Amino acid sequence: MISGVPNLTTALKGPLLQLEDHLLTHQTHVEAWFREQWLLTPAPFYASVDLRNAGFKLAPVDTNLFPAGFNNLNHAFMPLCIQAVQAAVERTCPQARRALIVAENHTRNLFYLESIETLRQIFEQAGLEARIGSLREDLTEVMDVALPSGKTCRLEPITRVDKRIFLDDFSPCLVLLNNDLSGGRPEILEDLEQQVIPPLSAGWSDRKKSDHFTHYHHVTEELAKQIDIDPWLISPLSLQCGEVNFMERDGGECLANNVENMLASIQAKYDEYGIDKEPFVVVKADSGTYGMGIMTVKHADEIASLNRKQRTKMSSAKEGLVVDNVLVQEGVYTFETIGEEMAVAEPVVYMMDHFVVGGFYRVHTARGINENLNAPGMHFEPLAFAQPCNTPDKQNVPDSEPNRFYAYGVIARLALLAAARELAE
Repeated sequence: MISGVPNLTTALKGPLLQLEDHLLTHQTHVEAWFREQWLLTPAPFYASVDLRNAGFKLAPVDTNLFPAGFNNLNHAFMPLCIQAVQAAVERTCPQARRALIVAENHTRNLFYLESIETLRQIFEQAGLEARIGSLREDLTEVMDVALPSGKTCRLEPITRVDKRIFLDDFSPCLVLLNNDLSGGRPEILEDLEQQVIPPLSAGWSDRKKSDHFTHYHHVTEELAKQIDIDPWLISPLSLQCGEVNFMERDGGECLANNVENMLASIQAKYDEYGIDKEPFVVVKADSGTYGMGIMTVKHADEIASLNRKQRTKMSSAKEGLVVDNVLVQEGVYTFETIGEEMAVAEPVVYMMDHFVVGGFYRVHTARGINENLNAPGMHFEPLAFAQPCNTPDKQNVPDSEPNRFYAYGVIARLALLAAARELAE
C-alpha cells in the first residue's frame, strides 16, 4: 500500500460512513445520472476541487477552473490524464494539432512552472504539439527556467495578428488558459478565431464563487432526490454579502448579521445530527484564488473587531483585485491528518473533461482543523490517492480507501457539473 494516505481521525463518522455506503449502494444510479447530465451540459476542459472531510459531512469548499498542481499528481495515473485530454480535445476541437498553453504571469513560482510543464507534457503525450505562452509585458524573448525536478520550462511571448495569436512561427489550433484572469480579460485574447478553453468568461474577472455555489446547491438537491439523502451532508451552506469595504468599515453590520444567521443555521443542522462541535463560517473574497482574502469566524462580533492588519488582508486578492463582495460559507472541519506530526490535510481532486484523473492531499503542519490550508507553509502529498477515485471496492467496508476516494470523486464531479452549468448560462 502506498504511504501517505491520511487517517480519518474522528469518532463522528457515522453519517459519513452511511453516506459512503449509500453512494456505493446507488453507484449504478449515480453514474447513470452523471452520464445524463454530461449529455445535457458538457464538462469544462479541466478543474480541481478542494474538499473537506469532517467525518459527519463531506463537501467542496473551492472549485478551480484553471488548476495548477499537475506535478503533484500520482505519476502512475498519467495515462488517465492523457486519455482524458484526448477525449476533451476530440470534443472541443477535434481538428487540433497544436496547443498553446497560456500561463500565469508569476515566473518566480517554480512549483507553478513544474505544474504547467507537466501539463504541457501531458498534451504532447496525448498527441498534440504543445508550447507555453506568457502574457507578461516585459517578456520579449524566449525564457528557459530550470526547475528543481531537472526539467526546463520554456516560456515564450505571445503575439497577435488579426484574430490569431502566435508564439513566433507557432500557430496553435487550440488555446488553453491556465491563467485565471484575476487581473482582467487581456485584450490580446479577446475575439480570437482560435478555440479558447476555458472561455474568458470563466476567469475571475467575470465569475463569482457565490454563483458557483448556488449552482452547486441546485445540483446536490437534484442528486439528493434521486438517491434519497440530505443534501446538507454534501453541500456547504453559503450566501453572498455585497458592498463590503473592509478598509472603510462599510458593510460590516450587514456582514456580521449574515455571519450570525449562518452560524445559527449550522447549529440547527448540528443539533439535528447530534454533532457536538462549534459551528464556524468562512468569509472569503467572492472572486479570486490562492487562498487570499479569507478568514475563519466563530462569532459575529469578530467582524466588528477586525484590526487594521486583518482588514488590509481581507481587502485585496490576487493581482490587486479589490474585495468588495464576499462569500459567507459554512465552515467544514477537516478531520484527516497525516504523518507522525498529525498534520491537518484536505483532499484535492483533479478532473479533465468529466473524468477523475487523480488527486493529492494539501497538508499544513501549522494550521488547525477549521482553518484554510491554502496558505504559505502548505505542502502536498503526491502519492495520496493509492488508486483512482472511480474504482470503489464494494467487497470492502465503506471507510476503506477506495470507497472514501470514490465518494471524493462523486462530490468533485458534482462541483464540476455545477461549474459546467455556470459556464453554460
